[in-house]
Amino acid sequence: MRFFLPFFDRAWLAFLLLPTVCLVCLSAQADIWCTAYYPGWEQSFMPASQIDFSALTQVVHFSLVPNPDGSLNSNANGLSSANSADLISHAHAAGKKVLVCVGGASSQTGFRGATTSTNRAAFISNLVNFVSTRGYDGVDIDWEPLEPLDTPQYTNLIHGLRAALNAVAPRPLLTAAVAPPPTPTSLLASLQNQFDQINLMTYDLSGPYTGWVTWFNAPLYDGGYHFASTGSLVPSADGMVNACIAAGVAPGKLGIGIAFYGWLWSGGSGTSTGGAALPRQNWTTAPIATQPTYNTIISTYYQTNLYHWDTIAQSAYLSIDGVGSSNDRFISYDDQRTCQSKVSYARNRGLGGVMIWQLAQDHLPNQPDPLLQAVKQAMATPGKTTIQRNGDDVNLTFTTCPLGSYRIQWNSNLTTGFWNTLIITNDTGIGGMMRVTDPAPISQSPRFFRIQTPP
Repeated sequence: MRFFLPFFDRAWLAFLLLPTVCLVCLSAQADIWCTAYYPGWEQSFMPASQIDFSALTQVVHFSLVPNPDGSLNSNANGLSSANSADLISHAHAAGKKVLVCVGGASSQTGFRGATTSTNRAAFISNLVNFVSTRGYDGVDIDWEPLEPLDTPQYTNLIHGLRAALNAVAPRPLLTAAVAPPPTPTSLLASLQNQFDQINLMTYDLSGPYTGWVTWFNAPLYDGGYHFASTGSLVPSADGMVNACIAAGVAPGKLGIGIAFYGWLWSGGSGTSTGGAALPRQNWTTAPIATQPTYNTIISTYYQTNLYHWDTIAQSAYLSIDGVGSSNDRFISYDDQRTCQSKVSYARNRGLGGVMIWQLAQDHLPNQPDPLLQAVKQAMATPGKTTIQRNGDDVNLTFTTCPLGSYRIQWNSNLTTGFWNTLIITNDTGIGGMMRVTDPAPISQSPRFFRIQTPP
């Protein structure tokens, strides 16, 4: 008689194979966070009732605008009382928390005024009151751009806000969104204990700037590619993560960004194809860059013959080499494979999680949201596992996602606490079903199995 108990460290899926081949399954729990931004102005197009909260751990309502006098503008981005109540009621019914974001692109001037010694106390009080009155579960600080000279005021804001939130029961969350490059990383390291999450905006990592090349919007890796103009590495999520960790930020405090939009490079001249049509192209006349949503990319530009996957950067793109340079297109975007690769990367690096900007950009009414569902599927891996005997061998089959790495372990006595490693797997493809074989003779003592991710 033999018993096999595979289970997943952190995800905790448990299965029991009895002599009668009966399978018992427990529910999976998320091991990393998936925090998603949801702008107030999108709520007429994507009501909160249409959000799949089961794919998320937190939602960030975007966004309050900080006024230089420390007051808050909730109208600019559609954070009406009705929109707050709609989102919070649906999220709480699903057992998920909602944070309110303050800031956004070009919010530096407002923050600098609001966090002076004259206005800071009122600003913090206004934020805490807004959270308490509306029923939010925390605050997300999105100070953009955050420059070294902002260090004293940013530090005072975070310490003061954390202290004020600690006085509220239950304790609200405090998170940060950090734009590229993560500067200064030493500031993030010094404040990391004040934050529940530090989410790196690992997108907008390219543009038609002087001395640049066509590059991906949100690549995982730089592939060792350097700008010819400066000799520096092109930006990547991995580069931003490495910079933060080198400065002393704990990996578990960090999240990386998933972009539900892309960068469309069009025209230009002097490239290898005439205009911009491929990654890593130099130009003589700069292309024009715009930021279409995932929905727009798929509905307007996507064709299977135009699709490419860059294995070095771990990024998807469309290449259109039209007649005449002005008709060339290079479109970099996160597709389903990219989304799942980023979940795997976060796990493999021991990061805290992933962050999405933003939910409505892959949403169409009464249809599944393809990118969000890809993230959800990746978060659930390794998922359902089956065990089969094949002669003297034991086969374990489970689901994986791109770049997924899993450690399969066994022992013959759960009370010992010691686990032997059977194999460490790494799915460099697109993910799917994986089978691992234990060749131990079936006549040996009972074996218990577990699958760990990250390994």
